[in-house]
Amino acid sequence: MNILLADDHDLVRDGITSFLKTAAPEVEVSQAKDFAEALSVVDGETQVELTILDLNMPGMNGLSGLTVMRQKHPEIPVVILSGSVKRSDVLNALEHGASGYLPKTLSGKSLINALRLIMSGEKYIPSALLEDDGTKMRPGEIDLDGLSPDNPLRQLTNREREVLALLTKGLSNKEIAKQLTVREITVKVHLTGIFKKLGAANRTQAVKIAMQLGWEA
Repeated sequence: MNILLADDHDLVRDGITSFLKTAAPEVEVSQAKDFAEALSVVDGETQVELTILDLNMPGMNGLSGLTVMRQKHPEIPVVILSGSVKRSDVLNALEHGASGYLPKTLSGKSLINALRLIMSGEKYIPSALLEDDGTKMRPGEIDLDGLSPDNPLRQLTNREREVLALLTKGLSNKEIAKQLTVREITVKVHLTGIFKKLGAANRTQAVKIAMQLGWEA
């Protein structure tokens, strides 16, 4: 696997590169200190298979750099690297075509797992984004008092319950987004959380499992 790692901090680049080479000897890592150099590397002869871009390095201009990279090389997955995990930043990055969002606080093992997930064609979303966002659940969707303490439905955040309620009614992601007045990528993020907590592989399985656990459509 050939990876391009672009970050304006030498310590970050060297640290991540060293870990990647130790954990996965087959990985080849090219480095860049700003977006212009990163674009030059990808445009050059090096066969880059995955690009990691620091969100705040020179030349990125917010997510403009991500947009340019995706437009010029749509076949190469691009991952955003950042020192903070703000919900708005993560969702905006995914909406602009990022295949994942990597916090710089991510452990080495988690980093490797995240990159392997992305290379398999999936998207990586920080677990912090799947935590409760403080939104209130619409009344009447589920009676938690009637569920056992270890019922997986209890693990769902308020917003995930709202999404699941609309999912059981057969609504598409676009329709759910319209109902909840959110973006479609936000619905996808919540579905990821639902699938993970219920042990479901897809929408149909999630609904089936929810019903078996006591959810009433």
